[in-house]
Amino acid sequence: MTESALKVHFSSRRNNWETPRDLFDKLNEEFNFELDVCATSENAKCKKYYSPEEDGLKEEWKGLCWMNPPYGREIGKWIKKAYESALAGATVVCLVPARTDTAWWLFVEISSTLRKKNKSSCG
Repeated sequence: MTESALKVHFSSRRNNWETPRDLFDKLNEEFNFELDVCATSENAKCKKYYSPEEDGLKEEWKGLCWMNPPYGREIGKWIKKAYESALAGATVVCLVPARTDTAWWLFVEISSTLRKKNKSSCG
């Protein structure tokens, strides 16, 4: 892969990447998600979702939750909220970039059950 093709993976031009429908559908078959904790009306994957105006970080997460957080500097706050919600009884499935050199990734490695998928195994 060329350097220019890889730039999208490290781009900060936008932080709201929509979950690919086929990936979500496969996971939803297993989990039957009830809540998308950070979405917009255009990209929500569940009937119930928290929009940026509602700020999912301030809301209670219960049941079976889907999280594809903003991929910017705020991602650590979303990871922490997912962890705290799981401790309180929620199931939170997260789609996050593999940023193995970050503090939030180390936290995920230590405190969570991970299913790591590479691009070829997601579809």
